[in-house]
Amino acid sequence: MDMRKPPLELIATALKREREREKLSLSEVAKRAGIAKSTLSQLEAGAGNPNIETLWALAVALNVPFSRLVEAPPTAPHVIRAGTGPVFKSDQADFVGTLLATCPPGARRDIYLMTAEVGGARKAEAHLPGTVEHVVMISGRLRVGPEDSPVDLDVHDYASFPGDVAHGYAALLPGTSFALVMEHR
Repeated sequence: MDMRKPPLELIATALKREREREKLSLSEVAKRAGIAKSTLSQLEAGAGNPNIETLWALAVALNVPFSRLVEAPPTAPHVIRAGTGPVFKSDQADFVGTLLATCPPGARRDIYLMTAEVGGARKAEAHLPGTVEHVVMISGRLRVGPEDSPVDLDVHDYASFPGDVAHGYAALLPGTSFALVMEHR
């Protein structure tokens, strides 16, 4: 694979997804970006050879970060099981940190401490486009994630998943608690 060529299929999918999310016509996006409608139509069809300036103009026209047009969105939960992941130890004390996720440039995060009991699932509608949820288990057991691909988490497990699709939370043991970080891009 030639890494010098743009990922046309990914760009095509992203352009159409973001244009439809904004409820804009091809003509309107092309006008806002200062490009020909035929150029945008070709790009949405996976053809052409877009340069960075064209993609940047399209990202601005669609009111999304440039990365949204060239990076694949996460589609499945990313899980780090307890006892795995990159560990960093202190020389000063019995203190260990495990890096679970880094914050992308320009992201905003809300942090919650959640408790849940057995007996029902919390169903959440899709949040703002680009939202990613991070869960770190504290106690109990939890089934969490997108409706079509939930995962079961145990104490100290970590998972991240797209929050911009329908998803849910279900306690599998009494006294379930977890930290929830909602990242808004």
